[in-house]
Amino acid sequence: MRIALGIEYDGTDFPGWQRLGHGVAVQSAVEDALSFVADEPVQVICAGRTDAGVHAICQVVHFDTRAERSGRSWVLGANSRLPASVAVRWAMPVAEDFHARFGARARRYRYRILNRAVRPALEARYVTWERMPLSAERMETAAQALIGEHDFSAFRSIGCQARTPMRNVQHIAIRRDRDDVVLEIQANAFLHHMVRNIVGSLLEVGRGEQPVEWLAQLLAGRDRAHAGPTAPAQGLTFIGPLYPAEYGLAAEVTLT
Repeated sequence: MRIALGIEYDGTDFPGWQRLGHGVAVQSAVEDALSFVADEPVQVICAGRTDAGVHAICQVVHFDTRAERSGRSWVLGANSRLPASVAVRWAMPVAEDFHARFGARARRYRYRILNRAVRPALEARYVTWERMPLSAERMETAAQALIGEHDFSAFRSIGCQARTPMRNVQHIAIRRDRDDVVLEIQANAFLHHMVRNIVGSLLEVGRGEQPVEWLAQLLAGRDRAHAGPTAPAQGLTFIGPLYPAEYGLAAEVTLT
């Protein structure tokens, strides 16, 4: 039986999603909890791996098991064994051909920048602080150059293991909400550090240090060395993937 889960987590205290040789990753915590509920070893495959400090609203995973449990039992059982910073939101059986990673048609991220003179206290784990005034309008205009299928080498980390730098950005928008400047981006997939590298360059445009046309120039140049620095992890949240309606998943991860 194949089961899909929707999981949210605060990534602050984790070395990232992927199980590594050091520290307890989100994947490790989830697999240990599910293995307890299933009474057998469980390994999960996720829609998109997140880095250390990055959060998720609805990470989707799938796993195979011989255990017969209701959706409610998977949720309640796993949550009873997970740390407070991780929660399974829903669980449901899916077709054997469902794949959390390869079945996703798009992925969505949000990046929040607290733009004020005083550092954050209450939301320090979930926003990046920028004390210099930002123009969300300039950032929004610059970001539109990224729409479409392009070679995103200028915004790709040196350690990225993707086979190709080609990605299709389907939507990108930047808005100001009081002291927050919020970026939302959707693409078929993302390169390692791609969103954070885009934000790092957009911050320079927002501060007036670079012209609005700079993002288009960076994209065409395909040289990471010429782009802005990688923005901090804590402002980034994986909203979730999107799948075809035929899989019958929760509405928040289903294409409309």
